[in-house]
Amino acid sequence: MIDFSSPSVFKLNPCDPASVYPQVAPLLIPGEQLIAAFKTTRDFVVFTNKRLIAANVQGMTGKKVDYTSLPYGKIQAFSIETAGNFDRDSELEMWFSGLGKVRLEFKADSDIRALSQMIAGFVL
Repeated sequence: MIDFSSPSVFKLNPCDPASVYPQVAPLLIPGEQLIAAFKTTRDFVVFTNKRLIAANVQGMTGKKVDYTSLPYGKIQAFSIETAGNFDRDSELEMWFSGLGKVRLEFKADSDIRALSQMIAGFVL
């Protein structure tokens, strides 16, 4: 499982969900759809209509991938921090029942408010 408490957090860039669909398609259940996707150099996070899936690509070849599934139904609280003039990155923090805090950091061009609204729609 990805160590979400690690201080070494990569900044996620928005990407086309179709670019990571082949990698997560075998994990999806019937009726589950990709809504948004974000990537670092090798790792990525996708938001579906049911959960968040974080993929941690491991090893030199990248053939080994750790997928962490975080269902929206387990979110107890969440917060966002928008980008500012000097701090150009935005953050999403979610507290999951049984797991604790999950923190994701996004590049400034990510629409963190829309992401927050989407999560609220599934959680509330």
